[in-house]
Amino acid sequence: MAAPKSCQHHRRLVLLCIFLGTLWESRASQIRYSMPEETEKGYIVGNVSKDLSLQLRELKERGVRILSRGKTQLFALNPKSGSLVTAGRVDREELCAQSAPCLVNFKVLVEDRVQLYGIEIEVTDINDNAPKFQAENLEVKINEIAAPGTRFPLPEAVDPDLGVNSLQSYQLSPNHRFSLNMQTGDDGTINPELVLERALDREEEAAHHLVLTASDGGDPRRSSTVRIHVSVLDTNDNAPVFAQPVYRVKVLENVPPGTRLLTVRAADPDEGTNGKVAYKFWKINEKQSPLFQLNENTGEIATAKRLDYEECAFYEMEIQAEDGGGLKGWTKVLISVEDVNDNRPEVTITSLFSPVREDAPPGTVMVLFNAHDRDSGKNGQVVCSMQENLPFKLENSVDDYYRLLTAQILDREKVSEYNITVKATDRGTPPLSTETRITLHVADINDNPPAFSHPSYSVYLPENNPRGTSIFSVTALDPDSEENARVIYALAEDIIQGAPLSSYVSINSDTGVLYALQSFDYEQFQDLQMRVTASDSGNPPLSNNVSLSLFLLDQNDNVPEILYPTLPTDGSTGVELAPRSAEPGYLVTKVVAVDRDSGQNAWLSYHLLKASELGLFVVGVHTGEVRTARALQDRDALKQSLVVAVQDHGQPPLSATVTLTMAVADSIPDVLADLSSLEVLADPEASGLTLYLVVAVAVVSCIFLAFVIVLLVLRLRRWHMSHLLQTSGSMLSSLPVSHFVGVDGVQAFLQTYSQEVSLTKDSRKSHLIFPQPSYADTLISQESCEKSNPLCVSDESKFPIEDSPLVPVSSVSSFFF
Repeated sequence: MAAPKSCQHHRRLVLLCIFLGTLWESRASQIRYSMPEETEKGYIVGNVSKDLSLQLRELKERGVRILSRGKTQLFALNPKSGSLVTAGRVDREELCAQSAPCLVNFKVLVEDRVQLYGIEIEVTDINDNAPKFQAENLEVKINEIAAPGTRFPLPEAVDPDLGVNSLQSYQLSPNHRFSLNMQTGDDGTINPELVLERALDREEEAAHHLVLTASDGGDPRRSSTVRIHVSVLDTNDNAPVFAQPVYRVKVLENVPPGTRLLTVRAADPDEGTNGKVAYKFWKINEKQSPLFQLNENTGEIATAKRLDYEECAFYEMEIQAEDGGGLKGWTKVLISVEDVNDNRPEVTITSLFSPVREDAPPGTVMVLFNAHDRDSGKNGQVVCSMQENLPFKLENSVDDYYRLLTAQILDREKVSEYNITVKATDRGTPPLSTETRITLHVADINDNPPAFSHPSYSVYLPENNPRGTSIFSVTALDPDSEENARVIYALAEDIIQGAPLSSYVSINSDTGVLYALQSFDYEQFQDLQMRVTASDSGNPPLSNNVSLSLFLLDQNDNVPEILYPTLPTDGSTGVELAPRSAEPGYLVTKVVAVDRDSGQNAWLSYHLLKASELGLFVVGVHTGEVRTARALQDRDALKQSLVVAVQDHGQPPLSATVTLTMAVADSIPDVLADLSSLEVLADPEASGLTLYLVVAVAVVSCIFLAFVIVLLVLRLRRWHMSHLLQTSGSMLSSLPVSHFVGVDGVQAFLQTYSQEVSLTKDSRKSHLIFPQPSYADTLISQESCEKSNPLCVSDESKFPIEDSPLVPVSSVSSFFF
């Protein structure tokens, strides 16, 4: 006995050393914990943060999480304590059945570093299951001729626990004819046997009732019972015998339900009911029982449901054959399930880093995924690939984990979204594959400035536009997205004629529409030059600018301005002299007018609207010259009135009129004698002034008589003045052009002059230049005229003329009435 014990001791020592070496290697590559089964949710298994050398705040910052391919998440991370806790009830028997030790493996991912750590948890057994018989009642038939010592196998109780918590012993209720014997098999299982201690007598006692108790060794101890009904049969001296003690069969996992696997046969040489054999399952796992069906008459075993190699690859069961006399025989059936390539690879996205910045450097990890196949061997080996011509590459990182990385710099403006198809293919025959589509968005960075559609813009706007008018709309496009593409428009600061550009034009910062802040005048300026800036809203912002030229278009908004004859400011009217001796075509006077517009809006034409006597005078259409149309006659009235209209060529045309008063006489005395009898051609609108004019003529006549008397007195006192007066009288009759100054019908000869109109292009306001006249031929001196009559004409006048050449006017006489 000593030698076997010593051998057993050495063997245990060797096993312990091997176990310790395995444990050391495991701990070197992964973290291992141990926990009892059936713990409540939240049970602390171990401190992961401490074992991974991570601070509590780093658990969330680094994205530490559990990766598990299991159908149920058994464990979870407590972010507050950094501990690994149970996510629910953990049942060792459900996880590992009879396997020992029961190990649960999964991985912990540190997402920011893309590192995986293996976790192995050993779930230790507790005594949470009692031994269980397959049935609560058992019927045992024993022939009365059975000899004492005959053994009858009893059904075993099944306890899914391990070690001392598993089935340890059986106990039979006290009976003087039967006892219990327990046999220990090579695999350590305990098989109970009912031993006949005394011969049976069916006539004395046809049935016996026993109770079999199965107990485990846990604390507290658990047990279960089965009631045994022993029926004493008549003589049957042959038990069924199977042709093979063990039947073996291999079957593919994809065979359809109802497929025959094998047929077991047991022979019984007895006759009648004692030789008729019935088959049934004797020992089979309760989870495996629904998968197979047994014909109790023929012994044929067939599949009842589809088999799955991934669920279970090997089945073991015992078949019992019983004859009509109650004798039994047993055989074992071993079924091996062979794998076929019936599972497609599965792809699980573990981490998706989307969107990715378009400036991400090559080698940036975007996707971490797991590709696995539930099949075995080559059927379970997976190879991943993706479509070509993409700026990405696949890299196998750890085990069956893959990383999708950038292979080059991305450009969101070219491609903003990638639909990546990852194809996972196994190595089975024929191979099976799975395609997984991954949508990856590219995040924008502000790498594009706004761009205008044209390098410059020219805008034409008619003048006199209303304030707030929309002038133009500029558009700049930015291929970036969101804030990086939101364009803000602005005008570059500038000074136009001493005022800031912002006082003339404004721009809508969102739409790029330009508005006129005031009504523009073409005569003030013809164009505006500005620069429009478009800036995006990125950080930092990018901008671009474009030049915009605003050209004003002239409108006919200015009435022609008559420069000569000027309208007096004292209420008098100028009178032009036309001698009766004038020939046809004689130049009497000239109407001079300008228009501040440009182009055809400033082209002027002159027309005679009204005349006291038709056909006496004509007006040059383009020159404005008033000439005699025929020779003057005695019957022609002394006073002639002409209304001349000056009209431009705009649309619609604008015009101005001037009334010219002509005095027809050969000499000044004739004019002086007849002026008092002149009647001014009444204007239809001025007919109400006739009475006032008559009174004014009378007053002026009185003043004129007084003036003549004063002159006579002066002539007596100054003899040289009398000589001067005679000289003037002889010369006045021959003068072609005269000026008179009159107040309400009293005329006085003042001076003779020639006019020159000088129009220069250098200034917008040109001048009519009148040379200084000689006063040697005047009746009175300039000094006396200025003192006695404030209506004397000055020697120099200035008139504005726009963009016209020098126009000489000669021999033009003017009266003021």
